[in-house]
Amino acid sequence: MMLDLSRLSCLGEPLRDAMVTFKSNVALIEADRHRENARFTYQELRRESERVGALLQAAGVTPGERVAILMSNQARWAMSALAAIWSGAVLVPLDYKLTAKEQLALIAHARPRVLITEHGILRSLCELDAPALVKLHLLVTEAPADAELGAAQRWQSAATTPFQYSIRQRSDVATIVYSSGTGGTPKGCMLTHDNYLEQAQVLGRMYPMQEDELYFSILPTNHAIDFMCGLLLPLIFGAAIVHQRTLRPEFLAPTMKRYGVTHMALVPRILKALRERIEEQLAELPEWQRTAVAALAEINDVVTLREPKPWLSRKLLQPIHSRFGGRLQLMFVGGAFVEPELAEFFYRLGLPVVIGYGLTEACTVLTLNDGKPMRSDTVGRPVVGVELQLRNCNAEGVGEVCVRGRTVMSGYFDAPELTQQAIVDGWLRTRDLGALDASGHLKLLGRVKNMIVTEGGKNIYPEDIEAAFDAVPCEELCVFASAYLWPRPGQRDETLVVVVRSKSDVPLTQLMAALTHANHRLADFKRITGYVLMPDEFPRTASMKIKREALAAALRAGSRTMQPLGQG
Repeated sequence: MMLDLSRLSCLGEPLRDAMVTFKSNVALIEADRHRENARFTYQELRRESERVGALLQAAGVTPGERVAILMSNQARWAMSALAAIWSGAVLVPLDYKLTAKEQLALIAHARPRVLITEHGILRSLCELDAPALVKLHLLVTEAPADAELGAAQRWQSAATTPFQYSIRQRSDVATIVYSSGTGGTPKGCMLTHDNYLEQAQVLGRMYPMQEDELYFSILPTNHAIDFMCGLLLPLIFGAAIVHQRTLRPEFLAPTMKRYGVTHMALVPRILKALRERIEEQLAELPEWQRTAVAALAEINDVVTLREPKPWLSRKLLQPIHSRFGGRLQLMFVGGAFVEPELAEFFYRLGLPVVIGYGLTEACTVLTLNDGKPMRSDTVGRPVVGVELQLRNCNAEGVGEVCVRGRTVMSGYFDAPELTQQAIVDGWLRTRDLGALDASGHLKLLGRVKNMIVTEGGKNIYPEDIEAAFDAVPCEELCVFASAYLWPRPGQRDETLVVVVRSKSDVPLTQLMAALTHANHRLADFKRITGYVLMPDEFPRTASMKIKREALAAALRAGSRTMQPLGQG
Protein backbone atom coordinates (compact mmCIF):
# COMPACT_ATOMS: atom_id res chain seq x y z
CA MET A 1 0.00 0.00 0.00
CA MET A 2 1.32 3.45 -0.93
CA LEU A 3 1.96 5.64 2.09
CA ASP A 4 -0.70 8.38 2.33
CA LEU A 5 -0.31 10.97 5.09
CA SER A 6 -2.31 13.68 3.32
CA ARG A 7 -5.37 13.49 5.58
CA LEU A 8 -3.50 13.57 8.87
CA SER A 9 -3.36 16.79 10.86
CA CYS A 10 -0.08 16.33 12.74
CA LEU A 11 3.05 14.22 13.04
CA GLY A 12 1.85 12.53 16.20
CA GLU A 13 -0.99 10.74 14.41
CA PRO A 14 0.93 8.28 12.18
CA LEU A 15 3.37 7.60 15.02
CA ARG A 16 0.53 6.88 17.43
CA ASP A 17 -1.28 4.69 14.90
CA ALA A 18 1.91 2.65 14.45
CA MET A 19 2.02 1.83 18.17
CA VAL A 20 -1.31 0.03 17.82
CA THR A 21 -0.89 -1.49 14.35
CA PHE A 22 2.55 -2.94 15.07
CA LYS A 23 2.28 -3.37 18.84
CA SER A 24 4.01 -6.78 18.92
CA ASN A 25 6.85 -5.80 16.57
CA VAL A 26 10.27 -4.89 17.91
CA ALA A 27 10.60 -1.11 17.67
CA LEU A 28 13.93 -0.24 19.32
CA ILE A 29 17.17 -2.11 19.99
CA GLU A 30 20.00 -0.48 21.89
CA ALA A 31 23.41 -1.92 21.00
CA ASP A 32 26.70 -1.07 22.65
CA ARG A 33 29.71 -2.38 20.77
CA HIS A 34 29.41 -6.20 20.99
CA ARG A 35 26.44 -6.46 23.34
CA GLU A 36 22.78 -5.54 23.46
CA ASN A 37 21.60 -3.27 26.26
CA ALA A 38 17.85 -3.28 25.70
CA ARG A 39 15.00 -3.81 23.25
CA PHE A 40 11.41 -2.59 23.20
CA THR A 41 8.29 -3.57 21.29
CA TYR A 42 5.97 -0.90 19.90
CA GLN A 43 3.63 -1.53 22.81
CA GLU A 44 6.45 -1.00 25.30
CA LEU A 45 7.64 2.05 23.41
CA ARG A 46 4.17 3.58 23.65
CA ARG A 47 3.91 2.86 27.37
CA GLU A 48 7.30 4.41 28.18
CA SER A 49 6.69 7.42 25.92
CA GLU A 50 3.33 8.13 27.53
CA ARG A 51 4.90 7.87 30.99
CA VAL A 52 7.47 10.50 30.02
CA GLY A 53 4.71 12.55 28.39
CA ALA A 54 2.82 12.53 31.68
CA LEU A 55 5.97 13.82 33.43
CA LEU A 56 6.19 16.65 30.89
CA GLN A 57 2.57 17.60 31.43
CA ALA A 58 2.98 17.49 35.21
CA ALA A 59 5.91 19.91 34.75
CA GLY A 60 3.55 22.37 33.08
CA VAL A 61 4.16 21.60 29.40
CA THR A 62 1.16 22.63 27.32
CA PRO A 63 0.69 22.44 23.52
CA GLY A 64 3.05 24.83 21.74
CA GLU A 65 5.60 25.01 24.55
CA ARG A 66 9.15 23.85 23.93
CA VAL A 67 10.83 20.68 25.19
CA ALA A 68 14.57 20.30 24.54
CA ILE A 69 16.43 16.98 24.28
CA LEU A 70 20.18 16.89 24.84
CA MET A 71 21.18 13.22 24.73
CA SER A 72 23.34 10.79 22.78
CA ASN A 73 21.84 8.15 20.47
CA GLN A 74 19.74 5.75 22.51
CA ALA A 75 16.21 4.43 22.98
CA ARG A 76 15.39 7.09 25.60
CA TRP A 77 15.95 9.79 22.96
CA ALA A 78 13.19 8.27 20.83
CA MET A 79 10.87 7.84 23.82
CA SER A 80 11.43 11.43 24.91
CA ALA A 81 10.79 12.73 21.39
CA LEU A 82 7.51 10.82 21.12
CA ALA A 83 6.51 12.10 24.57
CA ALA A 84 7.06 15.69 23.46
CA ILE A 85 5.31 15.25 20.09
CA TRP A 86 2.28 13.51 21.61
CA SER A 87 2.05 16.21 24.29
CA GLY A 88 1.74 18.79 21.55
CA ALA A 89 5.04 20.39 22.51
CA VAL A 90 7.59 21.86 20.12
CA LEU A 91 10.57 19.51 20.16
CA VAL A 92 14.02 21.16 20.32
CA PRO A 93 16.70 18.54 19.57
CA LEU A 94 20.17 19.73 20.61
CA ASP A 95 23.58 18.43 19.61
CA TYR A 96 25.26 16.53 22.44
CA LYS A 97 28.62 16.87 20.68
CA LEU A 98 28.76 20.63 21.12
CA THR A 99 30.68 22.17 24.01
CA ALA A 100 28.80 22.92 27.22
CA LYS A 101 29.14 26.65 26.49
CA GLU A 102 27.59 26.21 23.03
CA GLN A 103 24.79 24.03 24.44
CA LEU A 104 23.94 26.62 27.10
CA ALA A 105 23.77 29.33 24.44
CA LEU A 106 21.21 27.31 22.47
CA ILE A 107 19.19 26.53 25.61
CA ALA A 108 19.13 30.24 26.48
CA HIS A 109 17.94 31.05 22.95
CA ALA A 110 15.27 28.31 22.76
CA ARG A 111 13.90 28.94 26.28
CA PRO A 112 12.34 25.48 26.68
CA ARG A 113 10.00 24.62 29.53
CA VAL A 114 11.76 21.25 30.04
CA LEU A 115 15.25 19.96 29.26
CA ILE A 116 15.74 16.20 29.00
CA THR A 117 19.40 15.31 29.29
CA GLU A 118 21.95 12.80 30.56
CA HIS A 119 23.52 13.08 34.00
CA GLY A 120 27.03 13.47 32.58
CA ILE A 121 25.95 16.27 30.23
CA LEU A 122 24.08 18.04 33.04
CA ARG A 123 27.17 17.99 35.21
CA SER A 124 29.18 19.65 32.45
CA LEU A 125 26.50 22.32 32.04
CA CYS A 126 26.37 23.00 35.77
CA GLU A 127 30.13 23.51 35.94
CA LEU A 128 29.58 26.76 34.05
CA ASP A 129 27.64 29.78 35.18
CA ALA A 130 24.32 28.62 33.78
CA PRO A 131 21.42 31.03 34.45
CA ALA A 132 19.59 29.45 31.50
CA LEU A 133 19.10 26.28 33.58
CA VAL A 134 17.56 27.98 36.62
CA LYS A 135 14.04 28.30 35.25
CA LEU A 136 14.03 24.90 33.53
CA HIS A 137 12.41 21.70 34.68
CA LEU A 138 15.11 19.05 34.26
CA LEU A 139 14.53 15.37 33.48
CA VAL A 140 17.79 13.47 33.91
CA THR A 141 18.73 10.02 32.62
CA GLU A 142 21.56 7.69 33.65
CA ALA A 143 22.06 9.30 37.04
CA PRO A 144 23.66 7.02 39.69
CA ALA A 145 21.34 5.96 42.51
CA ASP A 146 23.23 8.10 45.03
CA ALA A 147 23.57 11.16 42.78
CA GLU A 148 22.42 14.49 44.23
CA LEU A 149 20.11 15.95 41.60
CA GLY A 150 18.77 18.97 43.47
CA ALA A 151 15.59 20.18 41.78
CA ALA A 152 16.08 17.87 38.79
CA GLN A 153 13.81 14.86 38.33
CA ARG A 154 14.85 11.38 37.28
CA TRP A 155 13.70 10.45 33.78
CA GLN A 156 12.63 7.03 35.12
CA SER A 157 10.19 8.54 37.65
CA ALA A 158 6.68 7.12 37.76
CA ALA A 159 3.95 9.42 36.50
CA THR A 160 1.37 10.51 39.08
CA THR A 161 -1.23 11.71 36.58
CA PRO A 162 -2.54 10.10 33.37
CA PHE A 163 -1.16 11.19 30.00
CA GLN A 164 -3.34 13.32 27.73
CA TYR A 165 -2.69 13.07 23.99
CA SER A 166 -2.76 16.41 22.14
CA ILE A 167 -3.59 16.87 18.45
CA ARG A 168 -1.90 19.73 16.58
CA GLN A 169 -2.55 21.34 13.21
CA ARG A 170 -0.36 21.04 10.13
CA SER A 171 0.63 24.71 10.28
CA ASP A 172 1.82 24.42 13.90
CA VAL A 173 5.56 24.27 14.57
CA ALA A 174 6.66 20.70 15.36
CA THR A 175 10.37 21.24 15.98
CA ILE A 176 13.00 23.93 16.27
CA VAL A 177 16.19 22.42 14.86
CA TYR A 178 19.38 24.39 15.25
CA SER A 179 21.51 24.48 12.14
CA SER A 180 25.08 25.34 13.00
CA GLY A 181 26.15 25.11 9.37
CA THR A 182 29.89 25.39 8.84
CA GLY A 183 30.27 28.74 10.54
CA GLY A 184 28.44 31.77 11.85
CA THR A 185 25.66 32.04 14.41
CA PRO A 186 23.45 28.94 14.88
CA LYS A 187 19.88 29.40 13.72
CA GLY A 188 16.75 27.67 14.97
CA CYS A 189 14.78 26.35 12.00
CA MET A 190 11.05 26.23 12.75
CA LEU A 191 9.71 23.13 11.00
CA THR A 192 5.98 22.50 10.93
CA HIS A 193 3.96 19.32 11.12
CA ASP A 194 3.14 19.86 7.43
CA ASN A 195 6.87 20.02 6.60
CA TYR A 196 7.45 16.62 8.21
CA LEU A 197 4.32 14.89 6.91
CA GLU A 198 5.05 16.06 3.36
CA GLN A 199 8.68 14.94 3.52
CA ALA A 200 7.80 11.60 5.12
CA GLN A 201 5.20 10.87 2.44
CA VAL A 202 7.59 11.64 -0.43
CA LEU A 203 10.49 9.61 0.99
CA GLY A 204 8.20 6.83 2.20
CA ARG A 205 6.84 6.36 -1.31
CA MET A 206 10.29 6.34 -2.86
CA TYR A 207 11.80 3.97 -0.29
CA PRO A 208 9.07 2.10 1.63
CA MET A 209 10.16 -0.17 4.45
CA GLN A 210 8.75 -3.54 5.49
CA GLU A 211 7.89 -4.66 9.02
CA ASP A 212 10.76 -7.14 9.11
CA GLU A 213 13.36 -4.57 8.03
CA LEU A 214 15.76 -2.75 10.29
CA TYR A 215 17.30 0.71 10.27
CA PHE A 216 20.74 1.22 11.79
CA SER A 217 20.85 4.59 13.57
CA ILE A 218 24.42 5.75 14.15
CA LEU A 219 24.18 9.46 13.33
CA PRO A 220 23.03 11.81 16.10
CA THR A 221 19.23 11.70 16.16
CA ASN A 222 19.16 15.47 16.62
CA HIS A 223 20.38 15.74 13.03
CA ALA A 224 17.71 16.17 10.35
CA ILE A 225 18.77 13.10 8.34
CA ASP A 226 18.57 10.63 11.22
CA PHE A 227 15.45 12.20 12.75
CA MET A 228 13.55 11.67 9.50
CA CYS A 229 15.14 8.51 8.06
CA GLY A 230 16.23 6.87 11.31
CA LEU A 231 13.27 7.58 13.58
CA LEU A 232 10.09 8.82 11.91
CA LEU A 233 10.01 6.66 8.76
CA PRO A 234 10.96 3.31 10.35
CA LEU A 235 8.34 3.79 13.10
CA ILE A 236 5.64 4.80 10.63
CA PHE A 237 6.30 1.59 8.65
CA GLY A 238 6.51 -0.66 11.71
CA ALA A 239 10.19 -1.50 11.20
CA ALA A 240 12.86 -1.78 13.89
CA ILE A 241 15.61 0.69 14.78
CA VAL A 242 19.01 -0.20 16.20
CA HIS A 243 20.80 2.58 18.09
CA GLN A 244 24.54 2.43 18.56
CA ARG A 245 26.57 5.21 20.16
CA THR A 246 30.00 4.41 18.76
CA LEU A 247 30.93 5.35 15.19
CA ARG A 248 34.12 3.29 15.13
CA PRO A 249 34.12 1.18 11.92
CA GLU A 250 35.23 -1.99 13.70
CA PHE A 251 31.93 -2.00 15.63
CA LEU A 252 29.62 -1.01 12.78
CA ALA A 253 29.92 -4.09 10.56
CA PRO A 254 29.50 -6.61 13.44
CA THR A 255 26.27 -4.91 14.52
CA MET A 256 25.00 -4.85 10.95
CA LYS A 257 25.75 -8.56 10.65
CA ARG A 258 24.21 -9.48 14.02
CA TYR A 259 20.86 -7.82 13.32
CA GLY A 260 20.63 -8.01 9.53
CA VAL A 261 20.50 -4.26 8.92
CA THR A 262 18.60 -3.26 5.76
CA HIS A 263 18.80 0.58 5.82
CA MET A 264 21.13 3.19 7.23
CA ALA A 265 22.18 6.80 6.74
CA LEU A 266 25.78 7.92 6.75
CA VAL A 267 27.90 10.98 6.23
CA PRO A 268 30.76 10.68 3.72
CA ARG A 269 33.43 10.51 6.41
CA ILE A 270 31.93 7.34 7.93
CA LEU A 271 31.38 5.84 4.48
CA LYS A 272 35.05 6.45 3.71
CA ALA A 273 36.06 4.67 6.93
CA LEU A 274 33.93 1.66 5.90
CA ARG A 275 35.63 1.60 2.51
CA GLU A 276 39.04 1.55 4.17
CA ARG A 277 37.89 -1.34 6.36
CA ILE A 278 36.75 -3.33 3.30
CA GLU A 279 39.99 -2.59 1.45
CA GLU A 280 42.04 -3.78 4.43
CA GLN A 281 40.09 -7.04 4.54
CA LEU A 282 40.43 -7.56 0.76
CA ALA A 283 44.17 -6.95 0.98
CA GLU A 284 44.45 -9.88 3.40
CA LEU A 285 42.99 -12.32 0.84
CA PRO A 286 45.16 -14.48 -1.43
CA GLU A 287 45.78 -12.95 -4.84
CA TRP A 288 43.45 -15.36 -6.64
CA GLN A 289 40.57 -14.38 -4.35
CA ARG A 290 41.22 -10.68 -4.86
CA THR A 291 41.20 -11.28 -8.62
CA ALA A 292 37.91 -13.18 -8.32
CA VAL A 293 36.30 -10.38 -6.30
CA ALA A 294 37.44 -7.79 -8.86
CA ALA A 295 35.97 -9.88 -11.70
CA LEU A 296 32.65 -10.34 -9.91
CA ALA A 297 32.53 -6.61 -9.18
CA GLU A 298 32.97 -5.96 -12.91
CA ILE A 299 30.07 -8.31 -13.69
CA ASN A 300 27.91 -6.64 -11.03
CA ASP A 301 28.76 -3.25 -12.51
CA VAL A 302 27.45 -4.37 -15.90
CA VAL A 303 24.25 -6.07 -14.75
CA THR A 304 23.28 -3.15 -12.49
CA LEU A 305 24.07 -0.46 -15.04
CA ARG A 306 20.48 0.78 -15.31
CA GLU A 307 19.40 0.32 -11.69
CA PRO A 308 20.49 -1.45 -8.47
CA LYS A 309 19.62 -5.13 -8.10
CA PRO A 310 20.46 -5.91 -4.44
CA TRP A 311 19.25 -9.52 -4.64
CA LEU A 312 21.55 -10.26 -7.58
CA SER A 313 24.52 -8.39 -6.13
CA ARG A 314 24.19 -10.38 -2.91
CA LYS A 315 24.52 -13.60 -4.89
CA LEU A 316 27.48 -12.42 -6.94
CA LEU A 317 29.42 -10.96 -4.02
CA GLN A 318 28.04 -13.01 -1.13
CA PRO A 319 31.21 -13.02 1.05
CA ILE A 320 31.36 -9.20 1.10
CA HIS A 321 27.64 -8.77 1.68
CA SER A 322 27.65 -11.32 4.50
CA ARG A 323 30.09 -9.12 6.42
CA PHE A 324 27.31 -6.52 6.56
CA GLY A 325 24.54 -8.96 7.42
CA GLY A 326 23.55 -9.94 3.87
CA ARG A 327 20.37 -7.79 3.87
CA LEU A 328 21.65 -4.27 3.28
CA GLN A 329 19.49 -2.51 0.68
CA LEU A 330 20.26 1.18 0.92
CA MET A 331 22.81 3.52 2.40
CA PHE A 332 21.57 7.10 2.38
CA VAL A 333 24.49 9.52 2.25
CA GLY A 334 24.31 13.26 2.66
CA GLY A 335 25.32 16.14 4.87
CA ALA A 336 28.53 16.87 2.91
CA PHE A 337 30.17 16.36 -0.46
CA VAL A 338 30.37 12.73 -1.61
CA GLU A 339 33.39 11.98 -3.80
CA PRO A 340 32.26 10.12 -6.96
CA GLU A 341 34.94 7.43 -6.49
CA LEU A 342 33.59 6.70 -3.00
CA ALA A 343 30.04 6.10 -4.18
CA GLU A 344 31.24 4.05 -7.17
CA PHE A 345 33.33 1.79 -4.92
CA PHE A 346 30.26 0.65 -3.00
CA TYR A 347 28.02 0.49 -6.05
CA ARG A 348 30.47 -1.87 -7.80
CA LEU A 349 30.19 -4.15 -4.78
CA GLY A 350 26.40 -4.11 -4.97
CA LEU A 351 25.97 -1.87 -1.92
CA PRO A 352 23.89 0.97 -3.39
CA VAL A 353 24.60 4.45 -2.09
CA VAL A 354 21.71 6.89 -2.41
CA ILE A 355 23.22 10.37 -2.54
CA GLY A 356 20.98 13.12 -1.29
CA TYR A 357 21.14 16.86 -0.85
CA GLY A 358 19.17 18.87 1.64
CA LEU A 359 19.21 21.44 4.38
CA THR A 360 17.77 21.62 7.86
CA GLU A 361 15.85 24.65 6.57
CA ALA A 362 14.04 22.33 4.13
CA CYS A 363 13.29 19.54 6.62
CA THR A 364 15.65 16.91 5.21
CA VAL A 365 15.94 16.20 1.48
CA LEU A 366 15.66 18.39 -1.61
CA THR A 367 17.22 16.16 -4.27
CA LEU A 368 18.01 12.46 -4.51
CA ASN A 369 20.14 10.40 -6.86
CA ASP A 370 18.12 7.18 -6.99
CA GLY A 371 20.70 5.14 -8.90
CA LYS A 372 18.49 4.69 -11.95
CA PRO A 373 21.02 4.88 -13.49
CA MET A 374 23.93 5.40 -11.12
CA ARG A 375 25.26 8.97 -11.32
CA SER A 376 28.03 9.45 -8.79
CA ASP A 377 28.84 12.98 -9.99
CA THR A 378 25.50 14.56 -9.01
CA VAL A 379 23.09 14.76 -6.08
CA GLY A 380 20.20 13.82 -8.36
CA ARG A 381 16.95 15.50 -9.29
CA PRO A 382 14.51 17.40 -7.03
CA VAL A 383 12.13 15.11 -5.17
CA VAL A 384 8.37 15.40 -5.71
CA GLY A 385 7.05 18.75 -4.51
CA VAL A 386 10.37 20.61 -4.68
CA GLU A 387 10.97 23.36 -7.23
CA LEU A 388 14.59 24.29 -7.89
CA GLN A 389 16.14 27.29 -9.62
CA LEU A 390 19.66 28.57 -10.10
CA ARG A 391 20.01 32.29 -9.50
CA ASN A 392 22.72 34.73 -10.64
CA CYS A 393 24.39 32.18 -12.92
CA ASN A 394 27.82 32.84 -14.38
CA ALA A 395 28.96 32.04 -17.92
CA GLU A 396 29.47 28.37 -17.00
CA GLY A 397 25.88 28.04 -15.74
CA VAL A 398 26.88 27.96 -12.07
CA GLY A 399 24.51 29.78 -9.75
CA GLU A 400 23.06 29.81 -6.27
CA VAL A 401 20.61 26.97 -5.62
CA CYS A 402 17.18 28.29 -4.60
CA VAL A 403 14.22 26.05 -3.75
CA ARG A 404 10.61 26.20 -2.71
CA GLY A 405 8.02 23.65 -1.63
CA ARG A 406 6.01 22.44 1.33
CA THR A 407 9.06 21.16 3.20
CA VAL A 408 10.68 24.61 3.51
CA MET A 409 10.69 25.91 7.10
CA SER A 410 8.38 28.65 8.29
CA GLY A 411 11.40 30.70 9.42
CA TYR A 412 14.13 31.07 12.01
CA PHE A 413 13.03 31.19 15.63
CA ASP A 414 13.04 34.74 17.02
CA ALA A 415 14.99 36.01 14.00
CA PRO A 416 12.68 37.73 11.46
CA GLU A 417 15.58 39.56 9.79
CA LEU A 418 17.48 36.33 9.16
CA THR A 419 14.27 34.74 7.89
CA GLN A 420 13.77 37.56 5.37
CA GLN A 421 17.32 37.10 4.15
CA ALA A 422 16.90 33.32 3.78
CA ILE A 423 13.41 33.16 2.24
CA VAL A 424 12.84 35.66 -0.56
CA ASP A 425 9.45 35.69 -2.34
CA GLY A 426 8.82 32.16 -1.11
CA TRP A 427 12.17 30.83 -2.34
CA LEU A 428 14.76 29.51 0.12
CA ARG A 429 18.29 30.66 -0.64
CA THR A 430 20.51 27.68 0.12
CA ARG A 431 23.82 29.57 -0.22
CA ASP A 432 25.08 26.55 -2.16
CA LEU A 433 26.47 26.84 -5.68
CA GLY A 434 25.45 24.34 -8.32
CA ALA A 435 24.80 23.59 -11.97
CA LEU A 436 22.06 21.61 -13.73
CA ASP A 437 22.82 19.18 -16.54
CA ALA A 438 20.59 18.34 -19.49
CA SER A 439 18.78 15.60 -17.56
CA GLY A 440 17.91 17.88 -14.65
CA HIS A 441 20.52 16.48 -12.27
CA LEU A 442 22.05 18.94 -9.83
CA LYS A 443 25.81 19.06 -9.37
CA LEU A 444 26.98 20.90 -6.28
CA LEU A 445 30.21 22.87 -6.48
CA GLY A 446 30.53 24.54 -3.10
CA ARG A 447 29.25 27.18 -0.73
CA VAL A 448 28.78 30.76 -1.90
CA LYS A 449 30.94 32.06 0.95
CA ASN A 450 33.70 29.50 0.30
CA MET A 451 34.16 30.32 -3.39
CA ILE A 452 37.57 31.80 -4.23
CA VAL A 453 37.90 34.20 -7.17
CA THR A 454 41.43 34.43 -8.53
CA GLU A 455 43.05 37.55 -9.94
CA GLY A 456 42.58 35.97 -13.36
CA GLY A 457 38.81 35.82 -12.80
CA LYS A 458 38.64 32.05 -12.27
CA ASN A 459 36.15 30.66 -9.74
CA ILE A 460 37.62 27.98 -7.46
CA TYR A 461 35.53 25.79 -5.19
CA PRO A 462 37.53 24.32 -2.27
CA GLU A 463 35.19 21.33 -2.04
CA ASP A 464 35.98 20.46 -5.66
CA ILE A 465 39.72 20.38 -4.96
CA GLU A 466 39.24 18.39 -1.74
CA ALA A 467 37.35 15.73 -3.71
CA ALA A 468 40.38 15.42 -6.05
CA PHE A 469 42.52 14.61 -2.98
CA ASP A 470 40.27 11.75 -1.88
CA ALA A 471 42.98 9.10 -2.41
CA VAL A 472 45.53 10.92 -0.23
CA PRO A 473 46.29 8.73 2.84
CA CYS A 474 45.39 11.19 5.61
CA GLU A 475 42.80 11.51 8.34
CA GLU A 476 41.29 14.71 6.91
CA LEU A 477 42.15 17.76 4.83
CA CYS A 478 40.71 21.15 3.95
CA VAL A 479 41.56 23.75 1.30
CA PHE A 480 41.79 27.51 1.89
CA ALA A 481 43.00 30.63 0.12
CA SER A 482 46.14 31.80 1.91
CA ALA A 483 44.75 35.33 1.95
CA TYR A 484 41.85 34.08 4.05
CA LEU A 485 44.08 32.28 6.54
CA TRP A 486 46.59 35.09 6.89
CA PRO A 487 44.91 38.29 5.64
CA ARG A 488 46.91 41.44 4.99
CA PRO A 489 45.55 44.88 4.03
CA GLY A 490 45.11 45.25 0.27
CA GLN A 491 46.11 41.66 -0.40
CA ARG A 492 44.78 39.81 -3.45
CA ASP A 493 46.34 36.40 -3.24
CA GLU A 494 45.17 33.40 -5.24
CA THR A 495 47.61 31.03 -3.51
CA LEU A 496 45.84 27.89 -2.30
CA VAL A 497 46.77 26.01 0.87
CA VAL A 498 45.78 22.54 1.99
CA VAL A 499 45.52 21.87 5.72
CA VAL A 500 46.21 18.20 6.49
CA ARG A 501 45.89 15.96 9.53
CA SER A 502 48.13 13.02 8.80
CA LYS A 503 47.82 9.38 9.82
CA SER A 504 50.21 8.12 12.47
CA ASP A 505 51.24 5.12 10.35
CA VAL A 506 51.86 7.07 7.11
CA PRO A 507 55.37 8.58 6.69
CA LEU A 508 55.48 12.26 5.80
CA THR A 509 57.31 11.48 2.55
CA GLN A 510 54.47 9.19 1.45
CA LEU A 511 51.85 11.80 2.35
CA MET A 512 53.69 14.52 0.42
CA ALA A 513 54.11 12.26 -2.61
CA ALA A 514 50.38 11.51 -2.67
CA LEU A 515 49.48 15.20 -2.30
CA THR A 516 51.90 16.17 -5.06
CA HIS A 517 50.57 13.46 -7.40
CA ALA A 518 46.94 14.52 -6.91
CA ASN A 519 47.90 18.17 -7.19
CA HIS A 520 49.60 17.60 -10.54
CA ARG A 521 46.37 16.22 -12.01
CA LEU A 522 44.48 19.46 -11.29
CA ALA A 523 44.17 22.36 -13.71
CA ASP A 524 46.91 24.94 -13.21
CA PHE A 525 44.68 27.54 -11.56
CA LYS A 526 43.39 24.95 -9.06
CA ARG A 527 46.75 23.69 -7.86
CA ILE A 528 47.84 23.89 -4.26
CA THR A 529 50.95 25.96 -3.53
CA GLY A 530 51.59 24.92 0.07
CA TYR A 531 50.45 22.78 2.97
CA VAL A 532 50.03 23.08 6.73
CA LEU A 533 50.15 20.06 9.03
CA MET A 534 47.48 20.10 11.75
CA PRO A 535 47.88 17.63 14.65
CA ASP A 536 44.38 18.04 16.11
CA GLU A 537 41.02 16.82 14.81
CA PHE A 538 39.20 19.35 12.67
CA PRO A 539 36.13 20.98 14.25
CA ARG A 540 32.96 19.59 12.67
CA THR A 541 29.20 20.04 12.71
CA ALA A 542 26.70 17.32 13.67
CA SER A 543 26.63 16.22 10.02
CA MET A 544 30.45 16.00 10.06
CA LYS A 545 31.00 19.04 7.84
CA ILE A 546 34.23 20.86 8.59
CA LYS A 547 33.73 24.16 10.41
CA ARG A 548 36.02 26.12 8.13
CA GLU A 549 35.94 29.36 10.09
CA ALA A 550 36.72 27.57 13.36
CA LEU A 551 39.57 25.64 11.72
CA ALA A 552 41.01 28.83 10.24
CA ALA A 553 40.82 30.52 13.65
CA ALA A 554 42.66 27.57 15.23
CA LEU A 555 45.38 27.80 12.59
CA ARG A 556 45.86 31.52 13.20
CA ALA A 557 45.90 31.05 16.98
CA GLY A 558 48.54 28.34 16.64
CA SER A 559 50.74 30.54 14.45
CA ARG A 560 51.21 27.70 11.97
CA THR A 561 53.09 28.47 8.76
CA MET A 562 52.72 27.17 5.23
CA GLN A 563 55.29 24.82 3.74
CA PRO A 564 55.77 24.67 -0.05
CA LEU A 565 54.29 21.68 -1.88
CA GLY A 566 56.07 20.19 -4.88
CA GLN A 567 54.20 20.62 -8.14
CA GLY A 568 54.94 17.10 -9.39
